[in-house]
Amino acid sequence: MLQEESDLSLIIAQIVQKLKGSNLYSQLERQAWASLQRPEIKLESLKEDIKEFFKISGWEKKLQNAVYSELSVFPLPSHPAAPPEHLKEPLVYMRKAQGSWEKRILKSLNSMCTELSIPLARKRPVGEQKELLNKWNEMGTDEPGIFRTHLGLIQVPLKVKDIPELKECFVELGLNIGQLGIDDSTQVPPELFENEHVRIGQKVLAEQDSAAAQQYIRQGSPTALRAELWALILNISSQPEDVLYYEQLKTNVIQHDLLVDSLIYKDVKLTASNDDYYFVFEDYLYQVLLCFSRDTSVLSHFAYNSASPPKSYIRGKLGLEEYAVFYPPNGKIAPLCFLYHEPSKLYQIFREMYVRFFFRLHSISSHPSGIVSLCLLFETLLQTYLPQLFYHLREIGAQPLRISFKWMVRAFSGYLATDQLLLLWDRILGYNSLEILAVLAAAVFAFRAVNLMEVTSLAAAEAVLADLSTLKVMPLLQIFLFATVT
Repeated sequence: MLQEESDLSLIIAQIVQKLKGSNLYSQLERQAWASLQRPEIKLESLKEDIKEFFKISGWEKKLQNAVYSELSVFPLPSHPAAPPEHLKEPLVYMRKAQGSWEKRILKSLNSMCTELSIPLARKRPVGEQKELLNKWNEMGTDEPGIFRTHLGLIQVPLKVKDIPELKECFVELGLNIGQLGIDDSTQVPPELFENEHVRIGQKVLAEQDSAAAQQYIRQGSPTALRAELWALILNISSQPEDVLYYEQLKTNVIQHDLLVDSLIYKDVKLTASNDDYYFVFEDYLYQVLLCFSRDTSVLSHFAYNSASPPKSYIRGKLGLEEYAVFYPPNGKIAPLCFLYHEPSKLYQIFREMYVRFFFRLHSISSHPSGIVSLCLLFETLLQTYLPQLFYHLREIGAQPLRISFKWMVRAFSGYLATDQLLLLWDRILGYNSLEILAVLAAAVFAFRAVNLMEVTSLAAAEAVLADLSTLKVMPLLQIFLFATVT
């Protein structure tokens, strides 16, 4: 009991310390000073009167949302004597695997720099800065110069959920509970459920309660409310200083050229530019990803990420830490362009989605939402509940994970129709977990099981699963979780 109280006190102290450095803290401080001029604030009951003022004026709710947001990404409790690297990733072999992966990436980048005779970063000449600034909104038209008996590919002893545990975790997705994304509910006519769900959603937004919004969105978000609900859950509100910060990042892009800029251009050209859903957002993608690659505030998420940020040194200062330059990571953004059309707001949402969820798809860790655990969960579900299919595909050299990995590592972006992808991401936000990606991947294999049992090669299996754009996410998840015999 004493240990639990001690842990709670430590968590509270750390969150308070984090919030003291935030813009919200200075706003609360200003409001508290301003409230002293109000007639209802009495000296003899100063503390209680100011608390009541915060409650009535809505600042208490903003503070609650900020605390809730911090708790969402707070590291799991660990032993007080645990070293710092244990907080990032408790398993030694996972830390070693991530370290090896980082060394391979950095070696490739350094080799690229050497072969092409270009630096990792340089200040752009004035003429190039002007040219880039003029093309800022048209960048899409240009390009820069184990052990257990597990027969899958993932052989690590991590604990993953089985279907009974997943049913308990995703209980709100049950067959008898109304869902957006289900057209034939027998309990309540879909149009009646949707009208009532919209009404409740509007009430949640009026209350501005992050926790209530997260619970609400587990049944899906109405299209008209989704942008505001996601922003509320992620505790994002566009303040003038946020717009200014985005403009500062943009200036940094204009002034400095990084090697990763070319990689970003190449990645967008190979993916979004050729995508039927996302090609229209090509300019947005360049703008946000280029700014993200300069945003050093993102580096704070490495405190709970098994990875470490890429590091370089100013020329001639190799090995001197005070001259070290850290590079933020990169991530996925295209689907968010359907919801947010103002660049600074789009950027804030993307950044928060990345540091809260999507970074786990790009680093090696033992976290339940990490890509390794998702791969193991997918293989375990398939091997346990569809053994014939699993063994058949394995025997013909078509390991299921070789097909599903690309879906999960991109959170199904670029594979599902946009409305279905957003319904899926509703649930990621609602459950604060990426495990639903592995469940959906297994559900897709179950849905196409009859056709897959007839294939005789990896190429044929890939052909059967090549087009997911016609699939409906919620019926697949419900049938797999709640209509599977366990």
